[in-house]
Amino acid sequence: MEREVMEYDVVIVGAGPSGLSAAIRLKQLAAEQEHEVSVCILEKGSEVGAHLLSGAVLEPRALNELIPDWKDKGAPLNTPATEDYFLHLTEKRSRRLKTPPQMNNHGNYIISLGEFGRWLAAQAEELGVEIYPGFAAAEVLYREDGSVKGVATGDMGIGKNGEKTDAYTPGMELHAKQTLFAEGCRGSLAKGLMERFDLRRDCDPQTYGIGIKELWEIDPARHKEGLVVHTIGWPMDEKTYGGSWMYHMAGNQVSIGFVIGLDYENPHLSPFDEFQRFKLHPDIRKYLEGGRRISYGARALSEGGFQSIPKLTFPGGCLVGDSAGFLNVPKIKGNHTAMKSGMVCAEAVFDLLRSEAGEVEAVAYPERLKESWLWEELYHVRNIRPSFRRGLWGGIAYSAFDTFVMRGKAPWTFHNHADHLQLKKASEMPKIQYPKPDGVLTFDRLSSVFISNTNHEENQPAHLTLKDPTIPIRINLPDYDAPEQRYCPAGVYEIVRDDSGANPRLQINAQNCVHCKTCDIKDPTQNINWVVPEGGGGPNYPNM
Repeated sequence: MEREVMEYDVVIVGAGPSGLSAAIRLKQLAAEQEHEVSVCILEKGSEVGAHLLSGAVLEPRALNELIPDWKDKGAPLNTPATEDYFLHLTEKRSRRLKTPPQMNNHGNYIISLGEFGRWLAAQAEELGVEIYPGFAAAEVLYREDGSVKGVATGDMGIGKNGEKTDAYTPGMELHAKQTLFAEGCRGSLAKGLMERFDLRRDCDPQTYGIGIKELWEIDPARHKEGLVVHTIGWPMDEKTYGGSWMYHMAGNQVSIGFVIGLDYENPHLSPFDEFQRFKLHPDIRKYLEGGRRISYGARALSEGGFQSIPKLTFPGGCLVGDSAGFLNVPKIKGNHTAMKSGMVCAEAVFDLLRSEAGEVEAVAYPERLKESWLWEELYHVRNIRPSFRRGLWGGIAYSAFDTFVMRGKAPWTFHNHADHLQLKKASEMPKIQYPKPDGVLTFDRLSSVFISNTNHEENQPAHLTLKDPTIPIRINLPDYDAPEQRYCPAGVYEIVRDDSGANPRLQINAQNCVHCKTCDIKDPTQNINWVVPEGGGGPNYPNM
């Protein structure tokens, strides 16, 4: 069976804030200048928003530019941030610190990113954008001259053994004059494009964090709508970058989560268990006691900032949003910057499509980005995240100096490093004893994955692949005590042994995968390769 081919002017991979904003801006320009542009978005989630997860407090700057009348159009920005708390935690106590200026949320809104994504999708469809959820872009297509031709969706109905089943349906090819990759953090296609076009040759390695989130419904007496709380310190040691958020949403709901930098050194550390332990702190548990957990999820995020932005264009396409890494770490926000990158890219691509010069690379995109507020915003905070390599208090001291004295204009730039190279040998680092989950405030991985509504078609090739199947037992287990068992927040990786306790092997429970991409990032030998499963597989977040 041959693949069906569909032709568009622009194909966008990923229906997140950047991809949807790019599509909307393209259609706005087409209407303003009476030049029709066909736009299609592919989304691997079962619906738009199914794979979107963020804290999230939204700074509406980009939204104000994209859709100035968003209030009249019913955008789901219903909870203004009213008060900021910034706490330093020790194991039993807390101390309120002055809120850094970047974290001041006056004028911002506590949102569900999933709801916001679905609203953006509705705006895009009203303008004529075609959106296809449940279709995962699995392959980049190239022309004979090496330029990107488009993408192909994955075949459906391939069994575990790689043979076609009775349900086999070939993927579709989507050809475009320009293809925009808006896959989010550590996108599998963007990863391949960076290698093929050497897009990282002039920038630092990207560095990442893992964000683990729960949504709770709490006692109305403990709820304070609009309250924004961030913490640093415990349970992290002073060498490990990490911190939490708690956002009081409407309807007595609280978004609570923890971010840990994936440059941590101790292979015994478990980000999932650190988050569970964090909830036991007196200043946190007082909000959650008497409440109930209603959702769970996890996602990696790009923390490298300005110095880790890769080359953004290549013949036939561009990178936008967190595929490129536009998160403002000190601000703890990336949705407004993702949206702005999509908008600027759309403007450059639209002009390219109208041009008669025959160019195939939107080189104006990065040039225009450098003239935007996004570039200035990221430049001014470029040294803050890497300064925490000095430790917690060294990072705080430098950040204050950089912010208040240098005002982001220091004549130096700190550099980032590859996270997978930072793990030390298990024998060199202390083991960590985590409390057992109580099923009330703290939970295990499997019950957490259950409420993420994660599901994959079981009879399909594993989307978590090993370049060398001997490495987990030959290297990871003896050297690092199999860290994949702990850095995965979904219980995907498990060392199993026979009845005698011998003959260890790595078991991959791909059905549990919540698509956070942490394994692809943190594996010390870069042996794990995350690729898309069948479209529609993975978590189904209703309102994360």
